[in-house]
Amino acid sequence: MEERNNKPIVNLISKPDNMLKTVYTACRTCYSADYPINIYESTDDEEKMLKLIKRVIGSGHYSTIEHIQVSFAISNVSRACTHQLVRHRHMSFSQKSQRYVKEKGQFDYIIPPTIEKDEQLKAKFESFMEQISNTYQEFVDAGIPAEDARFVLPNAAASSLVTSLNLRELIHLANLRLCTRAQYEIRTMVKAMCDVLTKEEPWLKEYLVPKCERLGFCDEDKSCGRKITKEELFSKAGV
Repeated sequence: MEERNNKPIVNLISKPDNMLKTVYTACRTCYSADYPINIYESTDDEEKMLKLIKRVIGSGHYSTIEHIQVSFAISNVSRACTHQLVRHRHMSFSQKSQRYVKEKGQFDYIIPPTIEKDEQLKAKFESFMEQISNTYQEFVDAGIPAEDARFVLPNAAASSLVTSLNLRELIHLANLRLCTRAQYEIRTMVKAMCDVLTKEEPWLKEYLVPKCERLGFCDEDKSCGRKITKEELFSKAGV
């Protein structure tokens, strides 16, 4: 069997040219009598901009970062992963359709690492994917519409999509899905989204982190142990 690429492929395809200045202008406008365009055109001090942005975001004034929209092209992710992603609000999705796109030959699929590391289980998994592919093709050859034949396709089937979201939602997405308790594939995908964006906008690194890094404690029901739990924190504080 040939080696499969089980890692998400993520590319940043759209973002504002002046993201930092745009966020700063939104923040500054709330506290200035000056016209927003004057603020935007007269500001070049990065340290000054970052200082205000950090203070405003830290105060929970998140509407100021909703003006930033970014778009990603994502491929080689399972339908199980995209089913999780589409549960997030304030995001737009355009996904490869299993209704209109007929699979030809063996469909692409993702093997979870827990299965892939066991040669026997991996072989069983691959054999099962081949059986599903053959059954799917049998239905299509018999004249069954792709929209009905797709009912046999598994969560493992690979998919592609374009997704767009504003900066507020991206930070929320990162805070939740970079948690070590998040499922591995969506965690890997979101990490790739954050990495490709922070490569161009490094000032965002401190925000695109697991929520425990921003809160200073873990508020999950079960903790991985990286940070003190909320209950432990309150107990120490005598709350």
